[in-house]
Amino acid sequence: QVQLVESGGGLVQPGGSLRLSCAASGRSFSTYIMGWYRQAPGKERERVASIDWTKRDIVYADSVKGRFTISRDSAQNMLSLQMNTLKPEDTAIYYCNTVPARNESWGQGTQVTVSS
Repeated sequence: QVQLVESGGGLVQPGGSLRLSCAASGRSFSTYIMGWYRQAPGKERERVASIDWTKRDIVYADSVKGRFTISRDSAQNMLSLQMNTLKPEDTAIYYCNTVPARNESWGQGTQVTVSS
């Protein structure tokens, strides 16, 4: 079982940047497709980015394309999400998980708030 801990969230002004990190423990996720998900208040959780183990198959949601960059360091069991040009609608709790997501692997997430 993979245990995931997200960090790096915070309060940022529109147009700002944040870098989220996800540390995995329990077992290596090196062969899994990994993704970043987010859930805004009153909305369903959505996947915003995913990356396969080769790092060649990367997919972004249209809403973040061109602004977010997902990366992984399988040797360190780390997943990252660089978020630039943040918008108020990016406000949400951000989670990492496998793709498809495993219910037992959801962590606490990290809150991102974009507001002036």
